[in-house]
Amino acid sequence: MANTFTKIGVIGAGSMGSGMAMLFAENGLDVSLYDIKGENIDNLAGHLNDPQSGLASSLHQKVTGYKDLTQFIQSLGGKDADKLLVFSIPHGSAADKVIEQIRDSLTMGDIILDGGNEWYKNAQHRQNELQPRGVSYLSMGVSGGYQSARRGPSISPSGDPAALERVMPLLEKFAAKDPKTGKPCVTNVGPGPSGHYVKMVHNGIEQGILGIVNETWELLYKCLHTDLDTISSIYKKWEDQGELKRNFLFGIAADICRRRKENGQSGHVVNEVQDKVVQDADDSEGTGFWTVVEAANRHVSAPTISSAHFFRIASSDRAQRMQVVEALGEGIGAARKQHVDEKFKNEFIEDLRLAAYCATLASFAQGMNLIARASKDEGWGVNLARCIQIWREGCIIRSEYIADLLEPLYEKAPEVLNTLTLPPVAEEIRRTLPHLQKVVKYGLEWNAHIPTMSASLEYFKYCAGKHLPSQFMEAELDYFGAHNYDLKSEGDGEVKKGKHHHEWKPA
Repeated sequence: MANTFTKIGVIGAGSMGSGMAMLFAENGLDVSLYDIKGENIDNLAGHLNDPQSGLASSLHQKVTGYKDLTQFIQSLGGKDADKLLVFSIPHGSAADKVIEQIRDSLTMGDIILDGGNEWYKNAQHRQNELQPRGVSYLSMGVSGGYQSARRGPSISPSGDPAALERVMPLLEKFAAKDPKTGKPCVTNVGPGPSGHYVKMVHNGIEQGILGIVNETWELLYKCLHTDLDTISSIYKKWEDQGELKRNFLFGIAADICRRRKENGQSGHVVNEVQDKVVQDADDSEGTGFWTVVEAANRHVSAPTISSAHFFRIASSDRAQRMQVVEALGEGIGAARKQHVDEKFKNEFIEDLRLAAYCATLASFAQGMNLIARASKDEGWGVNLARCIQIWREGCIIRSEYIADLLEPLYEKAPEVLNTLTLPPVAEEIRRTLPHLQKVVKYGLEWNAHIPTMSASLEYFKYCAGKHLPSQFMEAELDYFGAHNYDLKSEGDGEVKKGKHHHEWKPA
């Protein structure tokens, strides 16, 4: 079996697939590109010739587009050749349809790298289906959006170890590189579909941070009426140094805030963007939803991530939201402009920076706790430190200060199930929690929308609660449902039904 591939076939010629195709060509491969939508192949020339993100003209011959699937397979050597395929297509049935179409052309030794945002159980099903044929379907998370697909993404592959060993040299060349160490941002995540699971949680953490960023923007722009160019400078300073150093989402927030309309028009582009996120509600994106569901299924508390998700859902149907506005009145959901002096404003901006960091830590902790729990449940043996390492570049949740905090801690405590129990993390939370409390307090007073930051604050409070009001909830559950309870005098107890019942009221 050949260990070096010279050709690769990419199925899916959208922005991600085309970007990967050009990056593969730059790394020495002859690339065949296929898409069921002929217009995507027609657009290939535009991608190749783009003055900013295109491919050097001397390499154009290394990328060939195909509208016919049979010709595409033949370009890779046909049925009997050793084929390496990459899927860059939507999650769900699309990949199953492609596999069905090429099934007769797949032979022992072929490798499929599924780089879409796929539900991990779908990936597992395909692995089980293709393995008896000697075809290796590798579950491969690809992070960083279409820009990183072009310049170097963070990659989380998993599956058959022998197949991973064959493709890892290529993926190490293709992946983003950590600027501090030069290490490629790719690792063998583990067996089965663990690669897609880690990418799913990456996107869940991302969802939480996106919520945090948009809440800081509203507090600055709508409550403190800070102009967009100044907000851009604030975000850039946050990204340049301190606890949010090299945080990708705050970095692009700075870019967005300073981007003005083109062709001599006045104003900023962001002010023209409608206030709705539809990717979850129209099912074009599943990873955030799946993360919320998985957290519930595996009994991992993840309120920062889930609050951000439900905020997005509420935003999606703007027409329905306008009906609620009419019913309840505009004042209930309108952030209120404040009149404050410069001293207060400067102090608040620093509180906001540290509050954003504290809440971002909550999103990371929740996501890493979910990966740890799933890895234990499924027997995957996912290395948490390596997850953090591959997220140092080429991905949306890049955040250098947090990576520097977490990676060495996971190396020392590889089997930790709750990140909040790690002393240095606990110290960071204790240090910055007062700033989060202050921001949430003002946010409530100013009627700002702060679902993720307020949920993060409550998360830390109830996770660190020695005496929770849930004892009363337990009593009520026992009252109407005979659910039983443990006694305080018996110690902490286990996570299972208690031994005691009180007959509060006869049936």
